[in-house]
Amino acid sequence: MSLRYVREFKGFAGVRIEADDIGSADEPSIVLLHGFGQTRKVWEDVAVGLEQAGRHVINVDLRGHGGSDWPSDGRYDIDAFVDDLRAVLGQMRTRPVVVAATHSAWIATMALAEDAAMLASGLILLDPPAHTDAQAVKVSAEALSAALGQGLAPSEYDSKIFASFGTDGVDARLAQAAPQINIPVLVVRGALGASDGVDTQTGFSATFPNVEAIDVDGGGLLIVAERTEAFNGLLIDFLERKQPRFIPEYRSGSDARTLRDAMGCFATGVTIITAHAPDGRPVGLTANSFTSVSLDPPLLLVCIANNSGSAEVLRGIDDFAVNVLQIGQQPVSNLFAGKSEDRFSGTRWEVGEYGAPILPSSLGIFECKRHMLHEAGDHFILVGRVEKASFEPRRDPLLYFRGKYRRLHFT
Repeated sequence: MSLRYVREFKGFAGVRIEADDIGSADEPSIVLLHGFGQTRKVWEDVAVGLEQAGRHVINVDLRGHGGSDWPSDGRYDIDAFVDDLRAVLGQMRTRPVVVAATHSAWIATMALAEDAAMLASGLILLDPPAHTDAQAVKVSAEALSAALGQGLAPSEYDSKIFASFGTDGVDARLAQAAPQINIPVLVVRGALGASDGVDTQTGFSATFPNVEAIDVDGGGLLIVAERTEAFNGLLIDFLERKQPRFIPEYRSGSDARTLRDAMGCFATGVTIITAHAPDGRPVGLTANSFTSVSLDPPLLLVCIANNSGSAEVLRGIDDFAVNVLQIGQQPVSNLFAGKSEDRFSGTRWEVGEYGAPILPSSLGIFECKRHMLHEAGDHFILVGRVEKASFEPRRDPLLYFRGKYRRLHFT
């Protein structure tokens, strides 16, 4: 039995965005975006096919289309659509693959430009238009709507859309946005895309760092409607290769990389452990294995790899500091995670009250005395007794999750 209900999202400036929620939310999610002059009905057969293939589908009506709000302020500029999509993605419980047709391809590309990996796990663009002239947008949308049999009936769209949607600067923004999107991208071109010119479309596709491009022959104006089975086949093949449904498993004796990836699902802060070597030089390394142990007595621990460059020094120290990093210290984190021997020369530091080097720009600083050391496989556990702790409440933490730096998302 199909699971389906109408779901509402809060878009830009409070605009209500309506969508069909189809399938189990425990399955990998897909967000479908129609083009201008259409509604989410155009995706109906695709959505059913994706659900049958074990995917969770969010089929969205853009603002001013279908069941979504028609904003009273008439905001239909591209930034309003972009912010709507970012708002929808921010309300998802998982990072979905975004599938965007025609002019929504521009919206999706701009929406994912700065932080794609935090909002989505993949991007599929269907016939992204090459021409950004405002009149061309209106003409192509009206022609496509008529060809699909939806028409632009007054009850299905807000007539203010095309008068308000400006395209100035779109080319430059797309050219800047696409190279920043590092998630897997698929560009599918049918008859509509072919009418825009192969060279232009190929050039746009090539600007994504991790992209596949496919031409589908024999389709009508929009292959999602004219060749649904072929389009679904392309989608599902891409999804199974890039975002498979199976859950990776590690079992004792199998690939350690899988275990490491599983451990990476636990989001952490990032710290730099600092101390003085016996000869007085400062040493330090980046670590995210940091835990509060006890309040009475005040204890914390860090895990240090036996093969790290500073391991020998840290095994023998009496005083050390744990510097909890804030979002502006990502370059410092990278520096102390690398092999450079001169990590402190370009970094602001000073000697703390209890003798260890500290990084005063950090979110929090714990100055510690060595309490205990435990051997633990290819790491050792250094337990410290906290002598002094300080923090800056106006800063936000640098986070680490699944091998990438992250930052808090405030709602």
